[in-house]
Amino acid sequence: MSEKVHVCGVGMIPFTKPGTSPSYVDMGAQATRLALADAGIDYAQVQHAYVGFAYGQSTSGQSALYEVGLTGIPVFNVNNACATGSTALYLARLAVARGEVDCALALGFEQMEAGALRSYWPDRPPTRARFMPMAHALTEDAVGMPEALRAFGGAGREHMQRYGTKMETFAAIRAKASRHAANNPLAMFRNVVTTEDVMADKVMWPGVMTRLMACPPTCGAAAAVVVSEAFAKKHGLRSDVVILAQAITTDPAESYDPPSMISYVGSHMASAAARKVYEDAGVGPEDIRVCELHDCFAHNELLTYEALGFCPTGEAEKFVMNGDNTYGGRVVTNPSGGLLSKGHPLGATGLAQCYELTHQLRGTADKRQVEGVNLALQHNIGLGGACVVTLYGKN
Repeated sequence: MSEKVHVCGVGMIPFTKPGTSPSYVDMGAQATRLALADAGIDYAQVQHAYVGFAYGQSTSGQSALYEVGLTGIPVFNVNNACATGSTALYLARLAVARGEVDCALALGFEQMEAGALRSYWPDRPPTRARFMPMAHALTEDAVGMPEALRAFGGAGREHMQRYGTKMETFAAIRAKASRHAANNPLAMFRNVVTTEDVMADKVMWPGVMTRLMACPPTCGAAAAVVVSEAFAKKHGLRSDVVILAQAITTDPAESYDPPSMISYVGSHMASAAARKVYEDAGVGPEDIRVCELHDCFAHNELLTYEALGFCPTGEAEKFVMNGDNTYGGRVVTNPSGGLLSKGHPLGATGLAQCYELTHQLRGTADKRQVEGVNLALQHNIGLGGACVVTLYGKN
């Protein structure tokens, strides 16, 4: 038996630059209180909590939630790279869907440092050490660059080489993100930039990437309360947003063989997760009108259009140039501003996407509102690897 799972409450705090945020304890507690208030329930009614963070001490989830209440419930700490927040949501949904609990909390937060992501354990092998030689061989002109920039920049360059995609197309994606974020009071960067501004920014990889094409390190928190239909009815909670399907995938052999940077950054994981979600829900990519996807780099947003089936392989540039990724087009992508403008606090990102899409389905997204939304798709990916795709619908 599988229970229908509703998102009855969401909460999110404004994302900020490293060094300007409260502690992760305060951020996590605040986002939780906002989600509980939105749901209209007390913390004492939550039966399980799943807390995501990528950088933190063990049991950091308890530290944040103890500020909200000491109820003795199980707290599960989750770390799945950049897909951490949506993995916490996946586990919370699963607990409700399987009837283990009627009410579960998913919380994600991150208190990050400025600069590129780094390992805090230099005395042990890095994640995916076995496959790095392949990626480094494909990007041997990028020695010394941060690993994430090298991976996603290399994937974007591969798309350019295969299909003739121009660097300006990635810049146009970043400019689109800024226009969307201008209407999001919770986004970190709300200034509008043009394609020309993006192209003129500091060059990070000649012919491939400028600084504005990469998302910034960010601090923040977001949370969601998911409940069974019976629980929602019993307590008079809103049940207008339901999780229709959800899938989590890891890397198949094709991620590394044959060698390809597009595969290395998760295209196969994303395609497999999306296919399963579409199949389980009985819909197709042509039915999706709004999507929050993992645009850690503008390059990955373009690659993900194809992985999610929004356009055929090799035609993502046409998709961008036709305006099919924004209002008035095929799929309004990242109405929140995405990671590029909203920010990317690793553990919070997946739940911030949930926050945005819940409001889109409720019709409460204000100036960001996409008209006629009945389905909303979420894509959250972490290298190493994990990909979570979630489909929400109106109940």
